[in-house]
Amino acid sequence: MAQRILTLILLFCSTQVYAGLFDSQKSQFVPVDSAFAFDFQQQGNSLGLNWEIKPGYYLYRQQISVTPAQATVGALNLPAGEWHEDEFYGKTEIYKHQLSVTLPISEAAQGATLRVTYQGCAEAGFCYPPETKVVPLNAVAPGEFAPAPVTAPEEKPTQLPFSALWALLIGIGIAFTPCVLPMYPLISGIVLGGKQRLSTARALWLSFVYVQGMALTYTALGLIVAAAGMQFQAALQHPYILIGLSVVFIALALSMFGLFTLQLPSSLQTRLTLLSNRQQGGSLAGVFSMGAIAGLICSPCTTAPLSAILLYIAQSGNLWLGGGTLYLYALGMGLPLILVTVFGNRLLPKSGPWMQQVKVAFGFVILALPVFLLERVIGEAWGLRLWSLLGVAFFGWAFITSLNSHKGWMRVVQIALLGAALVAARPLQDWAFDAPVQTAQAHLNFTRITDIDSLNSALAQAKGKPVMLDLYADWCVACKEFEKYTFSHPDVHRALENTVLLQADVTRNSPQDVALLKHLQVLGLPTILFYDANGQEQPQQRVTGFMNAADFTAHLHNLAR
Repeated sequence: MAQRILTLILLFCSTQVYAGLFDSQKSQFVPVDSAFAFDFQQQGNSLGLNWEIKPGYYLYRQQISVTPAQATVGALNLPAGEWHEDEFYGKTEIYKHQLSVTLPISEAAQGATLRVTYQGCAEAGFCYPPETKVVPLNAVAPGEFAPAPVTAPEEKPTQLPFSALWALLIGIGIAFTPCVLPMYPLISGIVLGGKQRLSTARALWLSFVYVQGMALTYTALGLIVAAAGMQFQAALQHPYILIGLSVVFIALALSMFGLFTLQLPSSLQTRLTLLSNRQQGGSLAGVFSMGAIAGLICSPCTTAPLSAILLYIAQSGNLWLGGGTLYLYALGMGLPLILVTVFGNRLLPKSGPWMQQVKVAFGFVILALPVFLLERVIGEAWGLRLWSLLGVAFFGWAFITSLNSHKGWMRVVQIALLGAALVAARPLQDWAFDAPVQTAQAHLNFTRITDIDSLNSALAQAKGKPVMLDLYADWCVACKEFEKYTFSHPDVHRALENTVLLQADVTRNSPQDVALLKHLQVLGLPTILFYDANGQEQPQQRVTGFMNAADFTAHLHNLAR
């Protein structure tokens, strides 16, 4: 008896495991209410809307809206989301993990409701239709409650295309500008103390201590700015702040071009220099003090890049990043000094016009930062034009500068620079001449259906042929990927030669669209259904989520067997 019971238990468990495996193969995506668990709570005139977002899924910020019925509500103030980019929609804001919003209610009659609409996708390439929830509202008399404050969650700062390692490279580059490089032999002599020739190890140690003193000043400056930056991280998301930062970066770049000079007041620089000169060279304490004081003397060449790095640190709010970034910046500036102190002036390149060109080149690097920031305000199309303009300006300047050289190999460089300028100018040309985007993709010839009746009619007219039904929507990124990459492939065309192709566009999410999706038991898009010659669907052969051309062709060949 016990053996029979054990056998039944094992059979039951194996059946459940098999069913689970079958369901996981049928669809790896959860229902919309599991992907985006929605909840609400009303307290007086304050309505809280909450979404618990399953890992691996996200909501579109622009797709969230509210529509009151018999009620008056305030503006829906959504917090800034994470930036998400794909080739079809460009940069959009999304929410992951959790979203909480407080909506003020000015007035609500008895029986008032609020329609909340939202739409999201799975990171694996699967999108859900827009979902609408009807929230019942408690009655709120006009002026009965004071408006509730709207509390937004902490926002992440806009990330600049920069890393701490770049600070090291910028520091090394600054060392070769016209107002820094000539100072290294003088500083080297001061560090060594003007005494008898020291051993290589002693010279290396003294120069390293000097650089550490300079790095200490910059590191402390980075820590202070990073700590202050934590107080206004969220404010950096505002367009006015982004525009203001862009203006600052442009001014810094213009200073690198020589239009004006940024530096500490001359009186303060003189005092710091005198204080540094009083320190004893050749001793560890004196050398370290000289380095720390030298870090406070901002020369015209270092002010602009240093200010740019400080702005980057301020918006990060990360103490480790702030201190580490400026430490690497100071270390980069100090590396040439270490080499000069140890090996002598023979390692330094000769001064010349090339040093001024290095300074101008850094100006173009700094100009890339405002372009990146403004792109978030003016949109991707205008951002592309600004990148194009910056590329034309840089390569054009480099080409004109290279004309001063008469070396034969520079002709190849000049041709390359001119070609790069022409390539960079392409977006500006398309904009100026309003050139249309050329597409040469061969798409499948679908027959459109609109509802359940038109689907049944199309299946009846298939005349014994297999049928493929593609469910499409404009808000489905993977649907567009199917059209661009999969449905345009010749192998897919050949595999579908004897198949009737149907397509339903459910972009509007109309009642007919909702009824069709419910009838077909479809969670979201993209979903492709296959019917046999008798008009019966083959549920195990459904495709949910994106498939590339090779995998989709293999799937079609399996159907034909």
